[in-house]
Amino acid sequence: MVQEHSARLERRLVAILAADVAGYSRLMHAEEEATHTRLTSLLAEVVVPAIAEHGGRVVKNTGDGLLAEFPSAVEATRAALQFQNRIAEVSVKDPEDQRILIRVGVNIGDVIVEPHDIFGDDVNVTARLESISAPGGICLSAAAYDQVSSKLAVEFDDMGEQFFKNIARPTRAYAWPRSGAEAGTSYGFAVRGPVSPPYLSMVVLPFANFGDDPEQEYFADGVTESLTTDLSRIDGSFVIARNTAFTFKGKAVNVKQIGRELNVRYALEGSVQRGSKRLRVNVQLIDAETGKHIWAERFEKPIADLYDMQDEIVARLAQALDAQLILAEARRAERSRNPDAMELVFQGTACLYKGPTSEPLTQARRFFERALQIDSRNVGALVGLANVDATAGAYILTDDRSALLAMAEANAIRALSLDPDRALAHRVLGTIYNMTNRNVQAIAECEQALTLDRNLADAHAVIGMAKYYLGRASETEGHILEAFRLSPRDIFAHRWMHFLGMSKIQLGLDTEAVEWFRRSIEANRNSPFTHFALAAALGLQGSLDEARLAAAAGFALNPGFTIRRMRASQPSDNKGFLDGRERFYGGLLLAGVPDA
Repeated sequence: MVQEHSARLERRLVAILAADVAGYSRLMHAEEEATHTRLTSLLAEVVVPAIAEHGGRVVKNTGDGLLAEFPSAVEATRAALQFQNRIAEVSVKDPEDQRILIRVGVNIGDVIVEPHDIFGDDVNVTARLESISAPGGICLSAAAYDQVSSKLAVEFDDMGEQFFKNIARPTRAYAWPRSGAEAGTSYGFAVRGPVSPPYLSMVVLPFANFGDDPEQEYFADGVTESLTTDLSRIDGSFVIARNTAFTFKGKAVNVKQIGRELNVRYALEGSVQRGSKRLRVNVQLIDAETGKHIWAERFEKPIADLYDMQDEIVARLAQALDAQLILAEARRAERSRNPDAMELVFQGTACLYKGPTSEPLTQARRFFERALQIDSRNVGALVGLANVDATAGAYILTDDRSALLAMAEANAIRALSLDPDRALAHRVLGTIYNMTNRNVQAIAECEQALTLDRNLADAHAVIGMAKYYLGRASETEGHILEAFRLSPRDIFAHRWMHFLGMSKIQLGLDTEAVEWFRRSIEANRNSPFTHFALAAALGLQGSLDEARLAAAAGFALNPGFTIRRMRASQPSDNKGFLDGRERFYGGLLLAGVPDA
Protein backbone atom coordinates (compact mmCIF):
# COMPACT_ATOMS: atom_id res chain seq x y z
CA MET A 1 0.00 0.00 0.00
CA VAL A 2 1.34 3.41 -0.95
CA GLN A 3 1.12 5.96 1.86
CA GLU A 4 0.61 9.54 0.75
CA HIS A 5 2.37 12.27 2.62
CA SER A 6 1.29 15.90 2.44
CA ALA A 7 3.96 18.25 1.22
CA ARG A 8 5.78 19.88 4.10
CA LEU A 9 7.65 23.18 3.90
CA GLU A 10 11.30 23.05 4.89
CA ARG A 11 12.08 25.19 7.92
CA ARG A 12 15.24 25.81 9.90
CA LEU A 13 16.63 28.11 12.56
CA VAL A 14 19.22 30.47 11.06
CA ALA A 15 20.92 33.80 11.55
CA ILE A 16 19.62 36.24 8.95
CA LEU A 17 21.59 39.13 7.50
CA ALA A 18 19.93 41.85 5.38
CA ALA A 19 22.01 44.56 3.71
CA ASP A 20 21.35 47.45 1.34
CA VAL A 21 22.95 50.68 0.17
CA ALA A 22 22.04 53.88 2.00
CA GLY A 23 20.88 56.61 -0.38
CA TYR A 24 20.98 54.31 -3.40
CA SER A 25 18.46 56.33 -5.45
CA ARG A 26 20.43 59.54 -4.86
CA LEU A 27 23.71 57.89 -5.86
CA MET A 28 22.20 56.38 -9.01
CA HIS A 29 20.63 59.69 -9.99
CA ALA A 30 23.96 61.50 -9.61
CA GLU A 31 26.21 58.89 -11.29
CA GLU A 32 24.26 55.93 -12.57
CA GLU A 33 26.95 53.92 -14.36
CA ALA A 34 29.74 54.74 -11.89
CA THR A 35 27.54 53.80 -8.92
CA HIS A 36 26.51 50.52 -10.52
CA THR A 37 30.13 49.63 -11.31
CA ARG A 38 31.42 50.49 -7.82
CA LEU A 39 28.58 48.65 -6.07
CA THR A 40 29.01 45.55 -8.24
CA SER A 41 32.72 45.56 -7.42
CA LEU A 42 32.18 45.99 -3.66
CA LEU A 43 29.62 43.19 -3.52
CA ALA A 44 31.74 40.78 -5.57
CA GLU A 45 35.13 41.60 -4.02
CA VAL A 46 34.30 42.56 -0.43
CA VAL A 47 30.81 41.64 0.76
CA VAL A 48 30.15 38.20 -0.75
CA PRO A 49 33.65 36.84 0.07
CA ALA A 50 33.25 37.94 3.71
CA ILE A 51 29.88 36.17 3.89
CA ALA A 52 31.33 32.98 2.41
CA GLU A 53 34.39 33.14 4.69
CA HIS A 54 32.14 33.04 7.74
CA GLY A 55 29.95 30.19 6.54
CA GLY A 56 27.12 32.25 5.12
CA ARG A 57 25.05 31.82 1.98
CA VAL A 58 23.60 34.63 -0.16
CA VAL A 59 20.00 33.57 -0.75
CA LYS A 60 18.81 36.59 -2.72
CA ASN A 61 20.21 39.69 -4.41
CA THR A 62 17.97 42.76 -4.20
CA GLY A 63 19.64 45.08 -6.70
CA ASP A 64 21.09 47.46 -4.12
CA GLY A 65 21.67 44.79 -1.47
CA LEU A 66 21.25 41.16 -0.47
CA LEU A 67 19.77 38.68 1.96
CA ALA A 68 21.99 35.99 3.49
CA GLU A 69 21.70 33.16 6.02
CA PHE A 70 24.35 31.94 8.48
CA PRO A 71 24.67 29.04 10.91
CA SER A 72 25.14 31.47 13.81
CA ALA A 73 24.62 35.13 14.71
CA VAL A 74 28.27 35.39 15.73
CA GLU A 75 29.47 34.45 12.25
CA ALA A 76 26.90 36.73 10.61
CA THR A 77 28.09 39.67 12.75
CA ARG A 78 31.76 38.84 12.10
CA ALA A 79 31.08 38.87 8.36
CA ALA A 80 29.25 42.20 8.61
CA LEU A 81 32.04 43.78 10.67
CA GLN A 82 34.61 42.52 8.20
CA PHE A 83 32.97 43.91 5.08
CA GLN A 84 31.83 47.16 6.74
CA ASN A 85 35.35 47.97 7.89
CA ARG A 86 36.80 46.95 4.52
CA ILE A 87 34.32 49.16 2.65
CA ALA A 88 35.24 52.07 4.93
CA GLU A 89 38.92 51.46 4.24
CA VAL A 90 38.66 51.33 0.44
CA SER A 91 36.25 54.30 0.17
CA VAL A 92 37.83 56.66 2.69
CA LYS A 93 39.26 58.87 -0.09
CA ASP A 94 35.97 59.08 -2.02
CA PRO A 95 34.02 62.35 -1.78
CA GLU A 96 31.52 62.04 1.06
CA ASP A 97 28.49 62.47 -1.20
CA GLN A 98 29.73 59.65 -3.50
CA ARG A 99 30.56 57.02 -0.88
CA ILE A 100 28.73 53.74 -1.01
CA LEU A 101 27.70 52.93 2.56
CA ILE A 102 25.82 49.77 3.44
CA ARG A 103 23.29 49.31 6.23
CA VAL A 104 23.06 45.87 7.87
CA GLY A 105 20.46 44.13 10.03
CA VAL A 106 21.12 40.80 11.80
CA ASN A 107 18.49 38.62 13.46
CA ILE A 108 17.87 35.00 14.47
CA GLY A 109 14.71 33.24 13.37
CA ASP A 110 12.90 30.15 12.21
CA VAL A 111 12.43 30.58 8.46
CA ILE A 112 10.81 28.87 5.49
CA VAL A 113 13.59 27.78 3.13
CA GLU A 114 13.46 27.68 -0.66
CA PRO A 115 16.38 27.24 -3.06
CA HIS A 116 16.72 30.93 -3.84
CA ASP A 117 15.00 32.68 -0.94
CA ILE A 118 13.96 32.48 2.69
CA PHE A 119 10.66 33.67 4.13
CA GLY A 120 9.05 34.37 7.47
CA ASP A 121 8.24 37.01 10.04
CA ASP A 122 11.84 37.04 11.29
CA VAL A 123 13.07 37.86 7.78
CA ASN A 124 10.78 40.90 7.80
CA VAL A 125 12.11 41.94 11.22
CA THR A 126 15.67 41.70 9.87
CA ALA A 127 14.77 44.01 6.99
CA ARG A 128 13.29 46.51 9.45
CA LEU A 129 16.47 46.37 11.57
CA GLU A 130 18.54 47.05 8.46
CA SER A 131 16.36 50.11 7.70
CA ILE A 132 17.21 51.76 11.06
CA SER A 133 20.91 50.91 10.92
CA ALA A 134 23.28 53.82 10.47
CA PRO A 135 24.90 53.91 7.00
CA GLY A 136 28.07 51.82 7.38
CA GLY A 137 26.72 50.29 10.57
CA ILE A 138 25.05 47.14 11.90
CA CYS A 139 21.81 46.73 13.83
CA LEU A 140 21.19 43.55 15.83
CA SER A 141 17.99 42.17 17.32
CA ALA A 142 18.05 41.24 21.00
CA ALA A 143 18.16 37.56 20.06
CA ALA A 144 21.28 38.10 17.94
CA TYR A 145 22.86 40.44 20.49
CA ASP A 146 22.52 37.85 23.28
CA GLN A 147 24.64 35.45 21.19
CA VAL A 148 27.19 38.05 20.08
CA SER A 149 27.79 40.23 23.15
CA SER A 150 29.86 37.71 25.12
CA LYS A 151 31.80 36.35 22.14
CA LEU A 152 32.99 39.44 20.22
CA ALA A 153 35.04 42.33 21.56
CA VAL A 154 32.65 44.84 20.04
CA GLU A 155 30.44 47.32 21.89
CA PHE A 156 26.88 48.06 20.79
CA ASP A 157 24.47 50.85 21.75
CA ASP A 158 21.16 49.75 23.24
CA MET A 159 18.54 51.48 21.02
CA GLY A 160 15.63 50.29 23.16
CA GLU A 161 12.44 48.77 21.85
CA GLN A 162 11.59 49.64 18.27
CA PHE A 163 8.08 49.55 16.80
CA PHE A 164 8.08 48.54 13.14
CA LYS A 165 5.29 48.73 10.56
CA ASN A 166 3.37 45.48 10.12
CA ILE A 167 5.32 43.84 12.98
CA ALA A 168 3.00 43.18 15.92
CA ARG A 169 5.59 42.91 18.69
CA PRO A 170 8.26 45.48 19.61
CA THR A 171 11.86 44.55 18.78
CA ARG A 172 14.76 45.53 20.98
CA ALA A 173 17.69 46.70 18.83
CA TYR A 174 21.43 47.19 19.32
CA ALA A 175 23.62 49.38 17.09
CA TRP A 176 27.26 49.37 16.00
CA PRO A 177 29.29 51.53 15.93
CA ARG A 178 28.44 53.12 19.26
CA SER A 179 27.65 56.82 19.32
CA GLY A 180 30.87 58.78 18.81
CA ALA A 181 32.96 55.66 18.12
CA GLU A 182 36.04 56.20 15.97
CA ALA A 183 36.92 52.63 15.01
CA GLY A 184 35.62 49.08 14.99
CA THR A 185 37.53 47.47 17.85
CA SER A 186 37.50 43.88 16.59
CA TYR A 187 39.35 44.42 13.34
CA GLY A 188 41.15 47.72 13.75
CA PHE A 189 40.20 49.19 10.38
CA ALA A 190 39.20 52.84 10.26
CA VAL A 191 35.45 53.32 10.39
CA ARG A 192 33.87 55.58 7.77
CA GLY A 193 34.05 59.33 8.04
CA PRO A 194 31.09 61.38 9.33
CA VAL A 195 27.78 60.51 7.70
CA SER A 196 25.04 63.09 7.21
CA PRO A 197 22.22 62.64 9.73
CA PRO A 198 19.06 61.04 8.32
CA TYR A 199 16.15 63.22 7.28
CA LEU A 200 13.67 64.00 10.07
CA SER A 201 16.11 62.53 12.62
CA MET A 202 15.72 63.76 16.17
CA VAL A 203 16.16 63.04 19.85
CA VAL A 204 13.51 63.91 22.43
CA LEU A 205 15.53 64.95 25.46
CA PRO A 206 13.96 64.19 28.87
CA PHE A 207 11.64 67.03 29.85
CA ALA A 208 12.84 68.93 32.91
CA ASN A 209 10.69 69.05 36.03
CA PHE A 210 10.63 72.58 37.46
CA GLY A 211 8.80 71.53 40.61
CA ASP A 212 9.17 69.38 43.71
CA ASP A 213 6.10 67.19 43.20
CA PRO A 214 7.19 63.54 42.51
CA GLU A 215 4.01 62.95 40.50
CA GLN A 216 5.06 65.79 38.23
CA GLU A 217 8.36 63.98 37.61
CA TYR A 218 6.40 60.98 36.36
CA PHE A 219 4.32 63.30 34.20
CA ALA A 220 7.43 64.88 32.62
CA ASP A 221 8.90 61.45 31.90
CA GLY A 222 5.57 60.27 30.51
CA VAL A 223 5.37 63.21 28.10
CA THR A 224 8.93 62.50 26.92
CA GLU A 225 8.29 58.80 26.40
CA SER A 226 4.90 59.20 24.69
CA LEU A 227 6.21 61.96 22.46
CA THR A 228 9.13 59.75 21.38
CA THR A 229 6.64 57.05 20.36
CA ASP A 230 4.25 59.42 18.56
CA LEU A 231 6.98 61.26 16.65
CA SER A 232 8.33 57.94 15.39
CA ARG A 233 5.00 57.55 13.55
CA ILE A 234 5.73 60.57 11.35
CA ASP A 235 6.39 59.29 7.83
CA GLY A 236 10.13 58.97 7.24
CA SER A 237 11.16 60.04 10.75
CA PHE A 238 14.11 58.61 12.70
CA VAL A 239 13.74 59.10 16.46
CA ILE A 240 16.41 58.07 18.94
CA ALA A 241 15.08 55.42 21.30
CA ARG A 242 13.91 56.38 24.78
CA ASN A 243 16.63 54.40 26.60
CA THR A 244 19.39 56.34 24.85
CA ALA A 245 17.64 59.70 25.26
CA PHE A 246 17.14 59.16 29.01
CA THR A 247 20.89 58.85 29.57
CA PHE A 248 20.89 62.66 29.32
CA LYS A 249 18.30 63.09 32.08
CA GLY A 250 19.29 65.69 34.67
CA LYS A 251 22.47 66.65 32.83
CA ALA A 252 23.52 69.95 31.31
CA VAL A 253 23.58 69.24 27.58
CA ASN A 254 25.23 70.75 24.54
CA VAL A 255 22.72 70.21 21.76
CA LYS A 256 25.33 70.50 18.98
CA GLN A 257 27.48 67.85 20.67
CA ILE A 258 24.47 65.56 21.16
CA GLY A 259 23.58 66.02 17.49
CA ARG A 260 27.07 64.87 16.48
CA GLU A 261 27.11 61.94 18.91
CA LEU A 262 23.68 60.64 17.96
CA ASN A 263 23.91 61.73 14.30
CA VAL A 264 20.56 63.55 14.35
CA ARG A 265 19.40 66.83 12.83
CA TYR A 266 17.07 68.02 15.57
CA ALA A 267 16.68 67.96 19.32
CA LEU A 268 13.45 68.57 21.19
CA GLU A 269 13.72 69.77 24.75
CA GLY A 270 11.07 70.93 27.18
CA SER A 271 10.05 71.55 30.76
CA VAL A 272 7.04 71.03 33.01
CA GLN A 273 6.05 73.47 35.75
CA ARG A 274 3.09 72.99 38.04
CA GLY A 275 1.44 75.76 40.03
CA SER A 276 -1.38 75.46 42.50
CA LYS A 277 -4.07 75.38 39.81
CA ARG A 278 -2.33 75.32 36.42
CA LEU A 279 0.23 73.24 34.58
CA ARG A 280 2.64 74.80 32.09
CA VAL A 281 4.66 72.90 29.49
CA ASN A 282 7.32 74.67 27.43
CA VAL A 283 8.94 73.01 24.42
CA GLN A 284 11.61 74.02 21.89
CA LEU A 285 12.73 72.41 18.64
CA ILE A 286 16.44 73.02 18.03
CA ASP A 287 18.61 72.59 14.94
CA ALA A 288 21.32 70.28 16.28
CA GLU A 289 23.80 71.43 13.63
CA THR A 290 23.64 75.15 14.47
CA GLY A 291 22.14 75.11 17.95
CA LYS A 292 19.50 77.61 16.84
CA HIS A 293 15.88 77.44 17.94
CA ILE A 294 13.51 76.60 15.08
CA TRP A 295 10.19 76.60 16.90
CA ALA A 296 8.86 77.02 20.42
CA GLU A 297 5.47 76.54 22.02
CA ARG A 298 3.89 76.87 25.45
CA PHE A 299 0.91 74.90 26.75
CA GLU A 300 -0.85 76.13 29.86
CA LYS A 301 -3.97 74.44 31.19
CA PRO A 302 -5.94 74.13 34.41
CA ILE A 303 -4.84 71.04 36.28
CA ALA A 304 -7.16 68.11 35.62
CA ASP A 305 -6.45 64.42 35.15
CA LEU A 306 -2.72 64.26 34.47
CA TYR A 307 -2.94 61.30 32.09
CA ASP A 308 -5.65 62.96 29.98
CA MET A 309 -3.52 66.11 29.91
CA GLN A 310 -0.48 64.09 28.88
CA ASP A 311 -2.37 62.59 25.92
CA GLU A 312 -3.66 65.98 24.80
CA ILE A 313 -0.27 67.72 25.08
CA VAL A 314 1.54 64.90 23.27
CA ALA A 315 -1.04 64.87 20.47
CA ARG A 316 -0.76 68.65 19.98
CA LEU A 317 3.03 68.55 20.00
CA ALA A 318 3.26 65.66 17.55
CA GLN A 319 0.86 67.34 15.11
CA ALA A 320 2.64 70.69 15.27
CA LEU A 321 6.10 69.17 15.00
CA ASP A 322 5.14 67.18 11.90
CA ALA A 323 4.58 70.45 10.01
CA GLN A 324 7.55 72.26 11.58
CA LEU A 325 9.98 69.47 10.72
CA ILE A 326 8.78 69.40 7.09
CA LEU A 327 9.35 73.16 6.82
CA ALA A 328 12.81 72.84 8.39
CA GLU A 329 13.77 70.06 5.98
CA ALA A 330 12.44 72.13 3.05
CA ARG A 331 14.68 75.04 4.09
CA ARG A 332 17.67 72.67 4.23
CA ALA A 333 16.79 71.28 0.80
CA GLU A 334 16.82 74.79 -0.70
CA ARG A 335 20.57 74.89 0.00
CA SER A 336 21.21 71.60 -1.81
CA ARG A 337 22.64 71.86 -5.33
CA ASN A 338 21.55 68.33 -6.22
CA PRO A 339 18.46 67.56 -4.11
CA ASP A 340 17.42 63.94 -3.86
CA ALA A 341 13.84 62.64 -4.02
CA MET A 342 13.07 63.15 -0.33
CA GLU A 343 14.43 66.71 -0.33
CA LEU A 344 12.17 67.49 -3.27
CA VAL A 345 9.20 65.97 -1.41
CA PHE A 346 9.87 68.23 1.58
CA GLN A 347 9.97 71.28 -0.70
CA GLY A 348 6.77 70.26 -2.45
CA THR A 349 4.98 69.75 0.84
CA ALA A 350 6.11 73.17 2.07
CA CYS A 351 4.56 74.69 -1.08
CA LEU A 352 1.26 72.95 -0.30
CA TYR A 353 1.27 74.65 3.10
CA LYS A 354 1.11 78.10 1.44
CA GLY A 355 -2.51 77.80 0.37
CA PRO A 356 -4.79 76.47 -2.39
CA THR A 357 -3.94 78.86 -5.21
CA SER A 358 -2.47 78.16 -8.62
CA GLU A 359 1.09 79.37 -8.01
CA PRO A 360 2.01 77.28 -4.92
CA LEU A 361 0.15 74.27 -6.33
CA THR A 362 2.12 74.53 -9.58
CA GLN A 363 5.38 74.80 -7.63
CA ALA A 364 4.46 71.80 -5.49
CA ARG A 365 3.59 69.74 -8.57
CA ARG A 366 7.03 70.42 -10.08
CA PHE A 367 8.82 69.29 -6.93
CA PHE A 368 6.81 66.07 -6.65
CA GLU A 369 7.21 65.26 -10.35
CA ARG A 370 10.99 65.78 -10.10
CA ALA A 371 11.06 63.46 -7.07
CA LEU A 372 9.23 60.76 -9.03
CA GLN A 373 11.69 61.12 -11.91
CA ILE A 374 14.42 60.17 -9.44
CA ASP A 375 12.40 57.49 -7.62
CA SER A 376 9.17 56.37 -9.30
CA ARG A 377 8.16 54.45 -6.15
CA ASN A 378 8.56 57.34 -3.73
CA VAL A 379 5.37 57.19 -1.68
CA GLY A 380 5.73 60.71 -0.32
CA ALA A 381 5.91 62.13 -3.83
CA LEU A 382 2.90 60.09 -4.98
CA VAL A 383 0.84 61.27 -2.01
CA GLY A 384 2.02 64.83 -2.58
CA LEU A 385 1.01 64.78 -6.24
CA ALA A 386 -2.39 63.32 -5.31
CA ASN A 387 -2.76 66.11 -2.75
CA VAL A 388 -1.96 68.77 -5.35
CA ASP A 389 -4.57 67.50 -7.80
CA ALA A 390 -7.20 66.96 -5.10
CA THR A 391 -6.65 70.49 -3.79
CA ALA A 392 -6.83 71.98 -7.28
CA GLY A 393 -10.03 70.03 -7.96
CA ALA A 394 -11.58 71.20 -4.71
CA TYR A 395 -10.53 74.86 -4.69
CA ILE A 396 -9.58 76.08 -8.16
CA LEU A 397 -12.77 74.77 -9.88
CA THR A 398 -11.41 74.59 -13.41
CA ASP A 399 -13.19 72.78 -16.25
CA ASP A 400 -10.71 69.87 -16.05
CA ARG A 401 -11.70 69.12 -12.45
CA SER A 402 -12.79 65.54 -13.20
CA ALA A 403 -9.45 64.72 -14.83
CA LEU A 404 -7.54 66.23 -11.90
CA LEU A 405 -9.48 64.18 -9.36
CA ALA A 406 -9.05 61.01 -11.44
CA MET A 407 -5.27 61.53 -11.50
CA ALA A 408 -5.30 62.28 -7.78
CA GLU A 409 -7.15 59.04 -7.04
CA ALA A 410 -4.79 56.98 -9.21
CA ASN A 411 -1.72 58.36 -7.41
CA ALA A 412 -3.24 57.94 -3.95
CA ILE A 413 -4.15 54.30 -4.68
CA ARG A 414 -0.68 53.63 -6.08
CA ALA A 415 0.86 55.11 -2.94
CA LEU A 416 -1.27 52.83 -0.77
CA SER A 417 -0.36 49.80 -2.87
CA LEU A 418 3.28 50.54 -1.99
CA ASP A 419 2.61 51.49 1.64
CA PRO A 420 -0.84 50.47 2.95
CA ASP A 421 -0.08 52.04 6.32
CA ARG A 422 0.59 55.58 5.05
CA ALA A 423 -1.99 57.53 7.07
CA LEU A 424 -1.76 60.69 4.97
CA ALA A 425 -2.49 58.70 1.80
CA HIS A 426 -5.73 57.46 3.37
CA ARG A 427 -6.65 61.03 4.34
CA VAL A 428 -5.95 62.32 0.82
CA LEU A 429 -8.03 59.50 -0.66
CA GLY A 430 -10.79 60.49 1.77
CA THR A 431 -10.69 64.04 0.40
CA ILE A 432 -10.92 62.70 -3.16
CA TYR A 433 -13.91 60.54 -2.25
CA ASN A 434 -15.53 63.58 -0.66
CA MET A 435 -15.15 65.52 -3.91
CA THR A 436 -16.57 62.68 -6.04
CA ASN A 437 -19.83 61.92 -4.21
CA ARG A 438 -18.46 58.98 -2.21
CA ASN A 439 -18.76 60.53 1.20
CA VAL A 440 -19.36 57.34 3.20
CA GLN A 441 -16.14 55.92 1.72
CA ALA A 442 -14.41 59.19 2.59
CA ILE A 443 -15.35 58.74 6.24
CA ALA A 444 -14.05 55.15 6.20
CA GLU A 445 -10.70 56.24 4.71
CA CYS A 446 -10.26 58.96 7.31
CA GLU A 447 -11.15 56.60 10.14
CA GLN A 448 -8.46 54.25 8.83
CA ALA A 449 -6.02 57.18 8.74
CA LEU A 450 -6.77 57.91 12.41
CA THR A 451 -6.27 54.25 13.30
CA LEU A 452 -2.79 54.51 11.82
CA ASP A 453 -2.03 57.99 13.20
CA ARG A 454 -4.24 59.18 16.03
CA ASN A 455 -2.71 62.68 15.75
CA LEU A 456 -3.74 63.30 12.13
CA ALA A 457 -6.11 66.13 12.99
CA ASP A 458 -6.95 66.91 9.36
CA ALA A 459 -8.69 63.52 9.07
CA HIS A 460 -11.25 64.66 11.66
CA ALA A 461 -11.91 67.79 9.59
CA VAL A 462 -12.41 65.78 6.39
CA ILE A 463 -14.95 63.60 8.22
CA GLY A 464 -16.73 66.79 9.28
CA MET A 465 -16.86 67.92 5.66
CA ALA A 466 -18.25 64.53 4.62
CA LYS A 467 -21.10 64.99 7.10
CA TYR A 468 -21.84 68.36 5.47
CA TYR A 469 -22.00 66.72 2.03
CA LEU A 470 -24.33 64.06 3.47
CA GLY A 471 -26.76 66.78 4.58
CA ARG A 472 -25.79 66.35 8.24
CA ALA A 473 -24.23 69.76 8.75
CA SER A 474 -25.23 69.82 12.42
CA GLU A 475 -22.61 67.09 13.02
CA THR A 476 -19.78 68.91 11.24
CA GLU A 477 -18.84 71.23 14.10
CA GLY A 478 -18.04 68.40 16.52
CA HIS A 479 -15.48 66.90 14.11
CA ILE A 480 -13.90 70.29 13.37
CA LEU A 481 -13.58 71.08 17.07
CA GLU A 482 -11.90 67.71 17.62
CA ALA A 483 -9.38 68.64 14.92
CA PHE A 484 -8.74 71.94 16.73
CA ARG A 485 -8.37 70.13 20.05
CA LEU A 486 -5.55 68.08 18.58
CA SER A 487 -3.96 70.96 16.66
CA PRO A 488 -5.17 74.46 17.67
CA ARG A 489 -2.64 76.23 15.41
CA ASP A 490 -2.64 73.80 12.54
CA ILE A 491 -1.18 74.87 9.22
CA PHE A 492 -4.48 73.80 7.60
CA ALA A 493 -6.72 75.46 10.21
CA HIS A 494 -8.00 77.90 7.56
CA ARG A 495 -9.54 74.96 5.70
CA TRP A 496 -11.29 73.69 8.82
CA MET A 497 -12.82 77.10 9.47
CA HIS A 498 -13.99 77.19 5.87
CA PHE A 499 -15.64 73.76 6.27
CA LEU A 500 -17.40 74.97 9.40
CA GLY A 501 -18.60 78.15 7.67
CA MET A 502 -20.11 76.09 4.83
CA SER A 503 -21.95 73.90 7.33
CA LYS A 504 -23.40 77.01 8.99
CA ILE A 505 -24.81 78.21 5.65
CA GLN A 506 -26.49 74.84 5.17
CA LEU A 507 -28.07 75.31 8.60
CA GLY A 508 -29.18 78.87 7.80
CA LEU A 509 -26.82 80.38 10.40
CA ASP A 510 -25.38 83.09 8.13
CA THR A 511 -23.98 85.33 10.88
CA GLU A 512 -21.94 82.42 12.31
CA ALA A 513 -20.85 81.54 8.77
CA VAL A 514 -19.52 85.08 8.25
CA GLU A 515 -17.53 84.83 11.49
CA TRP A 516 -15.91 81.51 10.51
CA PHE A 517 -15.08 82.67 6.98
CA ARG A 518 -13.46 85.85 8.34
CA ARG A 519 -11.36 83.79 10.74
CA SER A 520 -10.37 81.47 7.89
CA ILE A 521 -9.18 84.40 5.77
CA GLU A 522 -7.22 85.83 8.70
CA ALA A 523 -5.42 82.48 9.01
CA ASN A 524 -4.63 82.26 5.27
CA ARG A 525 -5.64 84.84 2.67
CA ASN A 526 -4.68 82.61 -0.27
CA SER A 527 -7.91 80.61 -0.59
CA PRO A 528 -10.11 82.11 -3.32
CA PHE A 529 -13.03 79.85 -2.47
CA THR A 530 -13.14 81.22 1.09
CA HIS A 531 -13.37 84.81 -0.16
CA PHE A 532 -16.30 83.79 -2.38
CA ALA A 533 -17.89 81.89 0.52
CA LEU A 534 -17.63 85.03 2.68
CA ALA A 535 -19.20 87.01 -0.16
CA ALA A 536 -22.14 84.57 -0.28
CA ALA A 537 -22.67 84.66 3.49
CA LEU A 538 -22.56 88.47 3.52
CA GLY A 539 -24.97 88.58 0.59
CA LEU A 540 -27.43 86.35 2.45
CA GLN A 541 -27.01 88.60 5.48
CA GLY A 542 -27.88 91.66 3.38
CA SER A 543 -24.43 93.29 3.62
CA LEU A 544 -24.15 93.74 -0.14
CA ASP A 545 -21.29 96.28 -0.29
CA GLU A 546 -19.10 94.07 1.89
CA ALA A 547 -20.18 91.05 -0.12
CA ARG A 548 -18.99 92.64 -3.37
CA LEU A 549 -15.63 93.53 -1.78
CA ALA A 550 -15.18 89.93 -0.63
CA ALA A 551 -16.03 88.67 -4.12
CA ALA A 552 -13.47 91.06 -5.63
CA ALA A 553 -10.80 89.55 -3.33
CA GLY A 554 -11.80 86.11 -4.60
CA PHE A 555 -11.56 87.17 -8.25
CA ALA A 556 -8.06 88.57 -7.60
CA LEU A 557 -6.98 85.03 -6.73
CA ASN A 558 -9.14 83.12 -9.24
CA PRO A 559 -10.45 85.32 -12.08
CA GLY A 560 -12.22 82.39 -13.75
CA PHE A 561 -14.57 81.54 -10.87
CA THR A 562 -18.28 81.23 -11.82
CA ILE A 563 -21.39 79.75 -10.25
CA ARG A 564 -21.65 77.43 -13.26
CA ARG A 565 -18.28 75.88 -12.46
CA MET A 566 -19.27 75.46 -8.87
CA ARG A 567 -22.52 73.74 -9.83
CA ALA A 568 -20.55 71.40 -12.08
CA SER A 569 -18.36 70.43 -9.13
CA GLN A 570 -21.17 69.51 -6.73
CA PRO A 571 -19.72 66.65 -4.68
CA SER A 572 -23.04 65.26 -3.41
CA ASP A 573 -26.56 64.50 -4.57
CA ASN A 574 -28.00 64.56 -1.04
CA LYS A 575 -31.18 66.67 -0.90
CA GLY A 576 -30.20 68.46 2.31
CA PHE A 577 -26.86 69.37 0.80
CA LEU A 578 -28.42 70.55 -2.49
CA ASP A 579 -30.96 72.72 -0.69
CA GLY A 580 -28.19 74.40 1.29
CA ARG A 581 -26.14 74.80 -1.86
CA GLU A 582 -28.99 76.69 -3.57
CA ARG A 583 -28.99 79.16 -0.68
CA PHE A 584 -25.24 79.53 -1.19
CA TYR A 585 -25.62 80.22 -4.94
CA GLY A 586 -28.23 82.84 -4.13
CA GLY A 587 -25.76 84.60 -1.84
CA LEU A 588 -23.13 84.56 -4.59
CA LEU A 589 -25.55 86.16 -7.04
CA LEU A 590 -26.31 88.90 -4.51
CA ALA A 591 -22.53 89.50 -4.19
CA GLY A 592 -22.25 90.00 -7.97
CA VAL A 593 -20.64 86.68 -8.87
CA PRO A 594 -21.63 85.72 -12.44
CA ASP A 595 -23.72 82.63 -13.01
CA ALA A 596 -21.90 81.61 -16.19
